[in-house]
Amino acid sequence: MTATSDATNHSSRVRPDPVDPLDRHRFPVDEWRLVETAYSAEDLGVTETLFAVGNGYLGMRGCPEEGRDTHSHGTFVNGFHETYPIHHAEEAYGLARVGQTIVNAPDTALIKLYVDDEPILLSVADLESYERSLDFADGMLRRELMWCTPSGKRVQMTSTRCVSFAERHLAVMTMEITVLDSDAPVVLSSQILNRQDGQDEYHVQAAAMGEGFDPRRSRTFDRRVLLPQYHYAEKGRLMLGYRCAESRMTIAVGAHHVLDTANEFTDRYFADDDSAKVVYRVNARAGQPIRLVKYAAYHTSRGVPVRELTDRVRRTLDRATEHGLMKIWKDHRDALTRFWEDSDVVVEGQPELQQAIRWNLFQLAQASMRAEGSGIPAKGVTALGYSGHYFWDTEVYVLPFLTYTNPRLARNALRFRHLMLPAARKRAAEVAQRGALFPWRTINGEEASAYYAAGTAQYHIDADISYAVSRYLHATGDVAFQLNQGAEILVETARMWADLGFWRSNGDRSFHIDSVTGPDEYTTVVNDNLFTNVMARFNLRKAAEYVRTMQQFWPKEYARLVSRLRLGEDEVATWEDCAQGMSIPFDEGMGIHPQDMHFLEREVWDLERTPTENFPLLLHYHPLVIYRFQVIKQADVVLAMFLQGSQFTSEQKRANFEYYDPITTGDSTLSAVVQSIIAAEVGHQELALSYFYAGLFVDLADRHRNTADGVHVASAGGVWSALVFGFAGMRDDNGLVTFDPRLPRTWNRLTFRIRVGGTRVRVELTADALSFAVEEGGEASFVVRGTRVDVGPDAPATVALADQGPRLPRFSLHPQMVGSQREDGTRINAAVPRAFDLEQFED
Repeated sequence: MTATSDATNHSSRVRPDPVDPLDRHRFPVDEWRLVETAYSAEDLGVTETLFAVGNGYLGMRGCPEEGRDTHSHGTFVNGFHETYPIHHAEEAYGLARVGQTIVNAPDTALIKLYVDDEPILLSVADLESYERSLDFADGMLRRELMWCTPSGKRVQMTSTRCVSFAERHLAVMTMEITVLDSDAPVVLSSQILNRQDGQDEYHVQAAAMGEGFDPRRSRTFDRRVLLPQYHYAEKGRLMLGYRCAESRMTIAVGAHHVLDTANEFTDRYFADDDSAKVVYRVNARAGQPIRLVKYAAYHTSRGVPVRELTDRVRRTLDRATEHGLMKIWKDHRDALTRFWEDSDVVVEGQPELQQAIRWNLFQLAQASMRAEGSGIPAKGVTALGYSGHYFWDTEVYVLPFLTYTNPRLARNALRFRHLMLPAARKRAAEVAQRGALFPWRTINGEEASAYYAAGTAQYHIDADISYAVSRYLHATGDVAFQLNQGAEILVETARMWADLGFWRSNGDRSFHIDSVTGPDEYTTVVNDNLFTNVMARFNLRKAAEYVRTMQQFWPKEYARLVSRLRLGEDEVATWEDCAQGMSIPFDEGMGIHPQDMHFLEREVWDLERTPTENFPLLLHYHPLVIYRFQVIKQADVVLAMFLQGSQFTSEQKRANFEYYDPITTGDSTLSAVVQSIIAAEVGHQELALSYFYAGLFVDLADRHRNTADGVHVASAGGVWSALVFGFAGMRDDNGLVTFDPRLPRTWNRLTFRIRVGGTRVRVELTADALSFAVEEGGEASFVVRGTRVDVGPDAPATVALADQGPRLPRFSLHPQMVGSQREDGTRINAAVPRAFDLEQFED
């Protein structure tokens, strides 16, 4: 393997400059809105994602109401999915058998407009003015434009769209049309359309979400998915109902219309298996507005008959029309106002950053607010990316935000994991383990990853979920959850670790875990992955701690747990022994923790000399090529140092960070935010800010060229973590919340809120002080650089800061280990695998 001679420097991707990457002529700065002032057909997929609206249960992409032009239409209901058999080229026992993918639900956003029988088509329309905005304060998507028709008539068009945070099953859309200069015939065709089964309103095969191979995209079907069960259209109301062919899930969708105008009009209704519509023909007079309000309702089930779901849809629509538009908007905004009271983060004097921060936080609200009974998908409800699956990303990147700002939402997500326990127990048995093994990716609880090496082998998901449970319990003191769902998750995951690992004696007796994959998917099926072992040790200790606490303080609940789970008397002691003996790889010669037992035996991938066009590596190199090198897709050891910081010394953290940073590609959106946190902690503060920008603008600047496939929800959660855990230096070690701040030099003030034990505290950080004030609840205690701070409702506190921690000079991007000597006397070399032009082999 040789390095390419004309390689392009990779530093712009590994270490982005902290600059605003957006076109501020098209996307002007507004701290509470994302605003687009000029239409472009060049990035439709991206803007459809950026302007999507949702509430955690229901989501709608930011496609124009008139339906054209679009990259990919999409309406999604969390958990509503189809299943399919997974066909493996080489069969083996225990491989995942049934895949799951989210279904594109019937589209209710479509409202086609014709003036003088001419449709509006933004790509060719003569637009005198145009503005589209997503308002973070009221959760509304708005669009205002002035259209000059082919015949020269000026038409003012205004539309709104919201998916209610207050009414889980409800979305509301409005469109107002005014012909300004002269009378004209106007037609509004409002529709519900089944886009899943391969056709749009023009009977054209639906466009794929981009071209070319990309494993991050969703599966497509070559058969019908939604089987028609019901259709209806009359008296202002449209309805469609379906059953999924294989999963047998059911859905009913309805829309109710209210047209308000002084103009004369007629209406006609149509419905068939895959569409329903009402067509309004209006004799529009100049200056007389036409306003259409469209209420849409979605109900789904794992098996309830469609007829029952249609009754639920009718009740939702009846209630919506009785309440009226203003009340629905008010209730929606009130729910969002409460969210911001708990969750807003303010960076004073940085309006560009403030806008991006709030966009990311708003995405977390849209992904989780009404996700009751379901998980939080990797893409939320914004697109088909990752097939609508739930990953470990939620527990590590999203739940910290929810736990400290909206603990009720964190509890919902953890209860959903508990509902998966039966399937997790079955999965553990399939891979010959006791306890429970949660799936790496899933919708219904069954493992859906066809590639076990980078999927099922990520056993660390058990520890990630247990970590989220423990963090939630420490932050909230939720005893009811601890004694029921929490204890059960901790016990079953601890059982799995104790059974998975094995003891080895070589002078000292140590506990090892073989053949697993850590968070870094560029290094798979390894022995003693550091992240896995460190997190498994935590999992085992916490399970033992909580079980012993139950036995001491809640004996009745403990007895029920023992009976229900058949918990043996010696199991808790076994967990403690396994944790105590856990092997934690460390190389004394290099002073670092190897990512796994054999990681340092590999040669180094020279990212600096790798052509920019060859990133991400997974799209340009066979997995076997990648697996042979020291090269990292996403933070692994660095993530372990963040989640289990007390288990590493300051010197180890710096050494580990400086070793792994130059060989981390940034190919994963999960990486930059964690690198920012640890860079800030160890003293690479300029680098921390650079990585923060990389995470902050992942979607807004389409940094990974796949924003069209949906919002990177975990990265959005990581933005909050980078602010609070990184720059504010907050840590929570067994319920003791500490702070060691690292405010960037260019920032004046950082303000955020956290909830601890039911108390909401406002935290303000400046260059020379850290202040706390209780906004809701009782007393709270913190530790700031070793000093205890107590605050209460009438007792704020301020701690003076001598500095913002160490500030180290930027270190070389060239991997520092190159040329180093291994223990066996060999030297570590760096190379870039040759990338061939495969077209030369084609006839």
